[in-house]
Amino acid sequence: MDETNTHPDADGAQRVLSAVLAGHRRLRTLLDGLTEAAAREPSALPGWSRAHVLAHIGGVGSALARQARFALRGELIEVYDGGRPARDAGIEAGSRRTADELRQAVAEALAEAEGALTAVGPRDWERPVRYRDGDVLSVLLCWWRELEIHTADALLGYGPDGWSRDFCAHLWDFLAPRAPLDTRLTLEATDGPERRAYGSGEPLTVRGRLTDLTAWLAGRAPTGPLDSGPAPLPELRPWP
Repeated sequence: MDETNTHPDADGAQRVLSAVLAGHRRLRTLLDGLTEAAAREPSALPGWSRAHVLAHIGGVGSALARQARFALRGELIEVYDGGRPARDAGIEAGSRRTADELRQAVAEALAEAEGALTAVGPRDWERPVRYRDGDVLSVLLCWWRELEIHTADALLGYGPDGWSRDFCAHLWDFLAPRAPLDTRLTLEATDGPERRAYGSGEPLTVRGRLTDLTAWLAGRAPTGPLDSGPAPLPELRPWP
């Protein structure tokens, strides 16, 4: 799916930016009480501790911030120096930090992202970036996803139940490529008007609360039940 097809306009970008800044404030508050023991506890991601998730938030926040920062200079730069191997090594190294060091690293990344994104003017969102050969707006949307999803993954007291309807709508668009190719998959919220059909083939409707449907589509465990009738929930395709 071409992410630019679902881009908001400049006013929509400001609404997303406001949601991102609120997410920064939330994460700072959640990290206030982080202890050494809590940092080593498992996260919602298999094989990752809470420290791994926080190290990733810090790393991707800084990486996306520099995408925007260089774009405003008219320059393109790789998301991570050294590519995916350097990213993975950074997460492993960061996961060994103390709780205080993790808190500080995340705070610095949030400040960096905040500074870079609030410097973007209304006409700058379309400036090109290296990330997915997209634009600055695609960077903002990516950071929104990374921030919301991984804050939930860190199991700090904020989960998918806290995702806004706007964020869920964005994920339903972005994650459309995860729908099975051989199924006409319909998602139907039981707590609102949201309804979306993907693909073609044998029809299958999955019903549940909006946030539960969105969590499942994002590969996370829903809090409440999902109803797919007599059929099992389908296997989703990889993250786009």
